Amino acid sequence: MSIKFVHLTRNNIRALEPGQSISEHGIQAARLSNSDIRYAVNIMIDGQRVHRTIGRESEGVTRTQAEEFISSARNKVREGRLDLPSNRKISLSFSSAADDYIVRLNETGGKNIEKKSQHIKDHLKPFFRNQPLDKLTDFTVGRYSKRRSESGAKAGTINRELATLSHLMSKALEWKWIKSKPCKISRLREGPGRIFAMSDEQCQALIEAAMADQDSDLWLFVLVGLNTAMRHREILRIRFDQINFDALRIHVPEAKSGERSQPITRELAEILVRERLMRDDESGFVFPARRKSGQPHRYDFTDSFRRAVKRAGLDTKTVTPHTMRHTAITKLVQAGVDIPTIQRISGHKTIQMVMRYTHVHAPHIDAALNHLSYKPNSDTITQELHNDDGQRAKR
Repeated sequence: MSIKFVHLTRNNIRALEPGQSISEHGIQAARLSNSDIRYAVNIMIDGQRVHRTIGRESEGVTRTQAEEFISSARNKVREGRLDLPSNRKISLSFSSAADDYIVRLNETGGKNIEKKSQHIKDHLKPFFRNQPLDKLTDFTVGRYSKRRSESGAKAGTINRELATLSHLMSKALEWKWIKSKPCKISRLREGPGRIFAMSDEQCQALIEAAMADQDSDLWLFVLVGLNTAMRHREILRIRFDQINFDALRIHVPEAKSGERSQPITRELAEILVRERLMRDDESGFVFPARRKSGQPHRYDFTDSFRRAVKRAGLDTKTVTPHTMRHTAITKLVQAGVDIPTIQRISGHKTIQMVMRYTHVHAPHIDAALNHLSYKPNSDTITQELHNDDGQRAKR
């Protein structure tokens, strides 16, 4: 259990005078009259007050034992085994499960935590509240979708919230908070949506802005994105030892649609070779973590990318790291590359997903129609051909 303490620090505990105490995150440290420190826990779990004296410092008890007790108590509540005065099993409420879900994601380096937290705080918790997690039904989830739709939310927005709900359920099952998934979470049908692609001039402006940024890795991130159509997360996980510079391929072991091989241009391969020669670790991550953390590679480029977009004079709401992927795929479509080949480059799971990029008003569509420009020879058109049948019958 990883808790950040501001007040209940070891220095503050040592500075306590007899009769003084400090409480934080449900843990209390109190200096007794004999100068010993007593640790106690006072927390609410699923509406139940849990108050325990953990022990004294002279007995070898520290703040860590109090943290471990809280973690253990929450797990036992989920499993219905906590020995509370009511002597009854407690169903884990959605609200409590959602809170613990976010805590665990932070502890284990989960993805898109900020967005998931927003979905839970703004929409999921206000709707499901304290309903038992293992008692949610298809009807209840369907009612949530209907309520959100009636409030004006688009299908894509609702589906992202449902994706958070689905992930919470999967993790609850993995962590043994529930014995099985209680309901099916059906997504809404979405329209094709609008796909924005940058022009060549905008791409060049973005590259130059990235090279001028204080983030020394941003320029390479932008070049990889524009030259491969790879997803943001895929780029962050690239390792030098997974690049075949002769075959011009990057092995992507954890892509969205499964393991795959990503083609790259010879120009990009040459840039990556030069970059590798300047690294201390020639086999490690192309974008290693900048500070010590549980993750060995960069978490994202969102902030620095936004700075470069502003510097390039582009709209930060329209141009995101994923826009580079849209741009690269659109360029391939406009160049007349066949759809299966584009799918091989983009890593899309289905051809239907690539078809979204075949814009009806794209220039390559107009150019293709020029091949169908048939017309009759001018000398074959006569006035008689334009007279109606009745007039010809009178002649």
